[in-house]
Amino acid sequence: MKPSAVIPAWGKILRGKRPLLSIEITRTCPLHCPGCYAYQPEHLGPAGPLRDLRDFQGEALISGVLSLVRRYRPLHLSVVGGEPLVRYRELDKLLPELDRMGIEVQLVTSAVRPVPIAWGSIRNLHLVVSVDGLAADHDVRRAPATYDRILKNIAGHRITIHCTITRPMVGKAGYFEEFATFWSAREEVRKIWFSLYTPQEGEHSAERLLPEDREIVLRQLRNLRGGFGKIELPDGVLDGYHRAPSAPNECIFSQTTTCVSADLKTSISPCQFGGHPVCSECGCVASAALTTIGRYKIAGLVKVSDIFAWSQKFGQRASAKFAAPERAMGFSASEEN
Repeated sequence: MKPSAVIPAWGKILRGKRPLLSIEITRTCPLHCPGCYAYQPEHLGPAGPLRDLRDFQGEALISGVLSLVRRYRPLHLSVVGGEPLVRYRELDKLLPELDRMGIEVQLVTSAVRPVPIAWGSIRNLHLVVSVDGLAADHDVRRAPATYDRILKNIAGHRITIHCTITRPMVGKAGYFEEFATFWSAREEVRKIWFSLYTPQEGEHSAERLLPEDREIVLRQLRNLRGGFGKIELPDGVLDGYHRAPSAPNECIFSQTTTCVSADLKTSISPCQFGGHPVCSECGCVASAALTTIGRYKIAGLVKVSDIFAWSQKFGQRASAKFAAPERAMGFSASEEN
């Protein structure tokens, strides 16, 4: 979200609204990546696994997404999946319309198929391509979205590369430097982001970082970023990884984002990860950034998180106060103003 949107976002919070929206636009994905949170059994709770959920295609998907956007009126929309490019025909119509509505859209993809060239002219669209480490590892984990295919499919675009760091990447000398060197040399790449794998409660997978792994990785990334201008990893994000929130109600990103799954009605909670994430081991870049901002003290006295909490409570009370007369008059309290 752009800095210019901070005041409008605060205004929405004061009215009991969430300024951010995330939509799993499809249940379908041709990949079977180890550790993918969207396909964990508990991702949607009682609604069942994502692959079993009903989803939409064609005009039904287009109208359904636009209906959600008009309802929530987000300042920023994240389009995730599944694999969003499975629905590229629908996105061809949706993305220009969202741009006309003035909404910032971040589309997260594996780039398993060509990104339409026309999307490069959409002003408010930000393409993020997920890459799981160096080619030797990535191509095994994320086939058929291999390095070769990604490079062909992003041609002519400006993208952000996003790497989620998992335990198999740790301990390999020069691994992240080699990764940054390769992608920094690509003219299509604007930025490089690193996040850390976020586990679920009770998880004992090969992906999960040990506490000492996190310390090693963060130390390496801190030293690495100075040599690569495309790496976007400010001190605030690193601090947020070091001191992640201990619970969803302490996570500003969780509290400001509405997450909806592929049937366009099932809520994902407590955040985009769903299920029961281990918040103290959170590796979400957005959560880390907002957590650190929340710890900042204005004039050395009042933490931003305290102001946020007060604003949120005020907004919830105000929303409840005005919702009662609306219901009495027959209006839908769920529609945004």
